Amino acid sequence: MAARVLRPLPRLKPFNRLQLILQHLKMSNQMDSTAEVLLEKRGGAGIITLNRPKALNAVNLSMIRQIYPQIKTWEQDPETFLIIIKGTGGKAFCAGGDIRAITDAGKVGGRLAQDFFREEYMLNNAIGTCKKPYVALIDGITMGGGVGLSVHGCFRVATEKTLFAMPETAIGLFPDVGGGYFLPRLSGKLGYYLALTGFRLKGRDVLKAGIATHFVESEKLPALENDLVALKSPSTENIADLLNSYHTKSKVDQEKGFVLDEHMEKINSLFSANTMEEIVKKLKQDGSPFAIKQLEISYLGKQQAIYHHNLFFDLFNAFLSVGCSRYSKKIYSNTMHLIHTSASKARNNLQ
Repeated sequence: MAARVLRPLPRLKPFNRLQLILQHLKMSNQMDSTAEVLLEKRGGAGIITLNRPKALNAVNLSMIRQIYPQIKTWEQDPETFLIIIKGTGGKAFCAGGDIRAITDAGKVGGRLAQDFFREEYMLNNAIGTCKKPYVALIDGITMGGGVGLSVHGCFRVATEKTLFAMPETAIGLFPDVGGGYFLPRLSGKLGYYLALTGFRLKGRDVLKAGIATHFVESEKLPALENDLVALKSPSTENIADLLNSYHTKSKVDQEKGFVLDEHMEKINSLFSANTMEEIVKKLKQDGSPFAIKQLEISYLGKQQAIYHHNLFFDLFNAFLSVGCSRYSKKIYSNTMHLIHTSASKARNNLQ
């Protein structure tokens, strides 16, 4: 029997090889695009993209566990000069923490609540102490946990679509994620008002309140991001200069006054107290339409809310005196107790 001759397989032409490589890269990108958080390096910038648009980019424990070590890695990388964080979907930067998963876990005695808050606060601290300039593009809804992912960094860029709030007191919690640190440091008693009422700030008002550092039209953000990435070995000053150049060119709502300007005198007067009982008393005694509205639209006047709000005052006073790196065991245990109760149950208890 004659020996069979094995013929070599035909070699792929260069063009065909390129097609296969591009197809592979395309598939990889498609797989990556389904991840809850996208982490990439472009030029000298590390870019974090919150990628849960259907959930308004609400942050969960899995996302936290991916973001935290990456920030630490970029912080030590000599070729990374800044970190950018943004959200996908066009509606939200980050609407907060995934509270549904946390309350469900709390009902069955799971550790998710403890792990989530401990690691979320560690991430907030990592952002606040990061040695690299940190730029948060807070385009769209930015509440609760989303505030924690942005407000502690060097730069916070608001747009006309930004919607800011700290709504935690509505479910019997206090403004966490460092809220006890940055809110009382806003002008006058504005931070106390925002914390206790959950009042929402929109667009340029987020800048005027002192929460954002810059304002840029939403449609300009892709160009801003590209320009940030293109900076060569930038310093914090170089980044600030670029942000300032975009900021000064932004004209949307430039002439509008701050939404709370007409109420700041009353806010500074009525919310300047050391306990919730005193604030409620002042609101009732004042009797103005503004004061009455605060008692009607929030649960400030509910007797059952007084304990939780006084816990909030303990937190604010503690952070004002010792800073955000110290977190008392009392506050932590009370937080866990509150979170283990679902939002709906908390609201029912306040009626």
